[in-house]
Amino acid sequence: MDQYHPVPPGLMLSNIKEVPFIKLDDMILEFELDDPSPEFQEIAKKELRETPEIQKMSIARLQELLKAEKDLKTPLDHEAWLIRFLRPCKYYPESSLTLVKNYYNFKVKHASVYNNLKPSTAKNIFEHNILTVLPNRDQHGRRMLLVELGKKWKHNKCSLDEVYKGCVLYLEGAMIEPITQIAGGVVIFDLDGLSLQQAWQFTPPFAKRIVDLLQEAMPLRIKNIHIVNQPYVFNMVFALFKPFLNEKLKNRIIFHGTDRKSLYQYIPPAYLPSQFGGTQVLKQLSGPEWYSLLIQVDKEFDAINSYGYKKK
Repeated sequence: MDQYHPVPPGLMLSNIKEVPFIKLDDMILEFELDDPSPEFQEIAKKELRETPEIQKMSIARLQELLKAEKDLKTPLDHEAWLIRFLRPCKYYPESSLTLVKNYYNFKVKHASVYNNLKPSTAKNIFEHNILTVLPNRDQHGRRMLLVELGKKWKHNKCSLDEVYKGCVLYLEGAMIEPITQIAGGVVIFDLDGLSLQQAWQFTPPFAKRIVDLLQEAMPLRIKNIHIVNQPYVFNMVFALFKPFLNEKLKNRIIFHGTDRKSLYQYIPPAYLPSQFGGTQVLKQLSGPEWYSLLIQVDKEFDAINSYGYKKK
């Protein structure tokens, strides 16, 4: 239990006092809540304009802007929360305000998905083991989310909306980590075995929701989306997404098929698990193992869900 250390003051919205963790063999997995190392501080300075002076001024200005939004409840005095929205916008307060408003408007628009969304209400998706975060980061310090919508996905037992909810929970969890706020994340979609019946589960409204989330309403830097092992039927699925994609996101979607060398140009084998021909030797976590970690921050999701636009 000696690895179970206190949460840095002011980082969590809830009253969680110690960093939740799970122990797997000789590995300890926990949320990485420490201050960014000098290396990541330099990345934040170079890519996000982050300096103590700019951070202080931007926090104060964003607080002013949010105070004027009378219908929007936010943790105004919670600096770590404000930084979550300032970093993706390179510390421009007006852009951060737009992101905050988009984030909460999106939750209102899709209330049927977001109401009471937290790990304890979404257990089913984790039990199906089609969503997992790799325990290691890539060579740039990015979190890697693996989504396996092929052989593992039993769509009659786990709906596409449930998959979506699981992804959102992971993204919300990633937003808590300072390093991930700076470095961002990548998503790997493994579509090996995607069937026509599974492809029919995708609809234009679902595609638009995903794209709108990534382009307008998610305060997290998604650097690349890698599509691997996609069968021909995936062309039908991707055709639903294409009309909604802007150029920036379109350029971050990379199709690899079964060409591992293509994938390695972006993520070297040393950072990938063996299923992609990688040499990463860390134990790959299953969905239920990730659930056992996320459920420990259920109260944090309660706190996250307590903010937003007033219900009319």
